[in-house]
Order: sequence, then C-alpha cells, then structure tokens
Amino acid sequence: MSLIRPFRGLRPRPDLAHRVPSLPYDVMSSAEAREMAAGNPESFLHVIKPEIDLEPGVDLYDDRVYAKAAENLRRFMDDGVLVSDEAPFLYLYRQRMGEHEQYGLMTCVSAREYDEDLIKKHEHTRPDKEADRTRHVDETGANAGPVFLTYRARPEIDSLVSGVTQARPDVDFVAEDSIGHTLWVIRDQQTIETLVDAFAKVDALYVADGHHRSASAATVARRRREANPDHTGDEEYNYFLAVLFPHDQLQILDYNRVVTDLGEHSPRSLLEAIGDRFEVEPTQEPRPTRPHDFGMYLEGRWYRLRAREHSFPAEDPVASLDVAILQENLLAPELGIGDPRKDRRIDFVGGIRGLEGLRQRCAEGAAVAFALYPTTVEQLLAVADAGRIMPPKSTWFEPKLRSGLVVHLLK
Repeated sequence: MSLIRPFRGLRPRPDLAHRVPSLPYDVMSSAEAREMAAGNPESFLHVIKPEIDLEPGVDLYDDRVYAKAAENLRRFMDDGVLVSDEAPFLYLYRQRMGEHEQYGLMTCVSAREYDEDLIKKHEHTRPDKEADRTRHVDETGANAGPVFLTYRARPEIDSLVSGVTQARPDVDFVAEDSIGHTLWVIRDQQTIETLVDAFAKVDALYVADGHHRSASAATVARRRREANPDHTGDEEYNYFLAVLFPHDQLQILDYNRVVTDLGEHSPRSLLEAIGDRFEVEPTQEPRPTRPHDFGMYLEGRWYRLRAREHSFPAEDPVASLDVAILQENLLAPELGIGDPRKDRRIDFVGGIRGLEGLRQRCAEGAAVAFALYPTTVEQLLAVADAGRIMPPKSTWFEPKLRSGLVVHLLK
C-alpha cells in the first residue's frame, strides 16, 4: 500500500508563476545561486539558499542562515508572493526536456511509510547534509522542495493522469534552462479519491532523487510526534511533499568520474595494468552505448574499456552496476580511490555536461576521466527491492524538479 494525501499547496500567484520556482538547493553553489537570483527578489532561492541574502562566505550551517530562510518564506506569504490554495488538492506536474516528457503526481506521502521502508531507498545519507535539511524543514515549517519518487507504472494511473491533462493547465512556462514546467491543480474530489485509491494498490514507492530531503522530513515528523502529547497521526507534519513518476517515464543520465592524478602509475603503466580486467582500445566514439562499456580520457586521447566477464559477479544487483565495476576494478586497485565518498582526488560530473565537460576538466588539470553508461531505472528498483545500497553518485536524473512551484506547510 502507498498512502498519498491531498494538501493545501502554497503556490506563487499567477503573475509570478514563472519567476518564483527555482532549481533545487543541491545542484548549485552559493555563488551560482547569488547570480541566478540577482535582480529577482521573488526567486525561491531566497528560501532554499538563504545564505545569498547574508554576507559572502557565511557558514552554511550558521544559525542566521536558517533564520533567514524562515524570514524569507514568511515574507513571501505576507507579501502575497505565495498564496495558499483554498482546500486540499492534488497536483499534476509535467516536465519537458527536448523530446522527453514526464508526468508526476505532486502529493504528500507518509513519513511513517518511509520509516517502515514502504518508501524504499537506494543511497546512504550524509549526516551533515541530513542535519542541514532537517533544520531547514523544522525552522521554516515547510517542505520547500519535493522529493522525487517513482513507482512501477500502472495503466489505471496512466489513464487517470491522461484525463487530467485534457483540462487547461494552471501554470505553464519554460525556464531559463529551456525546461518546460506545467502544473494542473486537481480540484475535482472524485478524481482525487480515485487517485488515492489507485495508489493504495501500489506496493511500494522508491526514492529516485532526494534522499536527504526525505530523511529530514521523516526526522522532523518523528520529533514533532514525540513532542506532541495530543498527537493523532493526522497532523500535516506526518506527511512530506513528493512528486511520483511512473518508472517507465524517467530519464537517467550518466554520472561520470574525473581523478586528479594517476597515483603511482604513468599513463602507459595504467593502460597495461587494467588489461587483465578490461579490453582496451583507442576510439573516436567514446560514449558508452551498452552496459559494462566505459570511455576513458587519458593524455588527450579517448579509449574504450569493456569489462571482462570474470571481473564482476553478474548476478549481484550492486556489484554488477557499472559504477561498482569501475570502482572495484580500476579506481580502487589502480588509482587508490578507496572511498569515493571521502577521497578528494575524485570528482563527479553529471551527464548533462556531456563528454566535453570531461575533456574540460582534464584541460584544467585532472589526469583522467571516465564516461559511464547510465544506470537504468530497473537496476535502481532491483537494488532497492533487495534492501541494498548503490555506490555513491550512481544516478543523475534529468530534468530536475523545480522548488517553489508548490510548497507544503507542516501546519
């Protein structure tokens, strides 16, 4: 069973619907956020990246940062930049990126189901980042950005969603990055009830992107539940904001690697050392076109690496991932990258930047770069169903959900 719940969304007033929503907090630096929000006092970055309204260089975990987030959200509400809907609704959110479209139901999901692993995870969270988002949720009293969830597609839900799209959307704009965002407010009570019933038949939801946001929302729910002697389970803090997409509409891009130096290797010795575990050949077409193939950029040349069959256990849902194959057969044994979460010699480049992004990093001083074939949605579901954890930086979802399109208040 997957419990979804309509809520009174806090949304930009219509004339500001294209100015308020922003990219999520974790895809940009503070400096980039300052630049993006420059000249736009209504940008939601003032809520999710509030350090941009404080002096440059302020500690991101400073008390003033969270106080400014809460202050800015209240200001948006007091000034009518954000307005609460008159009743609890559901929302349909369409994203368009080139030829790709995906339709997600924006709703609230259960923090208790998250705790009980009915909402399944595939990543560990970092304690510092989780604590940061927990404090942001707690002090603003809001889920400012939605969690990106997926579920195994069901024809009856697809049909309901298609019916909603026949109406005129409430919001429709193209952002500065050329991504289209469309929102339908589902006000019809019968449609809402039918969708709630349909999701009650969905066995599980899966966190695609937003593990820190979901973990922090669940932590706030537990704290408020324990602090409330009159707790009933119906309070808003028991639920958090999410967008639910069917698995067959998602687009995962490659998540690539760059390493600053070759450790004890020279370029020639590295090529010789990896021959036992990979077939290696120069190539003019370095982008991997199938699983277990890799592109390697070394000394201004591209090579194709193909993992040999004996180099990984094909039946293991984690060890057979390309990110794990590269880590266990090359990054760790040859380049000394033992823990990619902590090693400062490795960095990660989202596939949205293309192969040119890897070449550029090497031009700026990195010694070697690796292009990977994207992790599939089916692999993500298999890992989560097995109760396992993916290696860090395994998936890069595009397009990103906009924050501030709809906000969920905890009261």
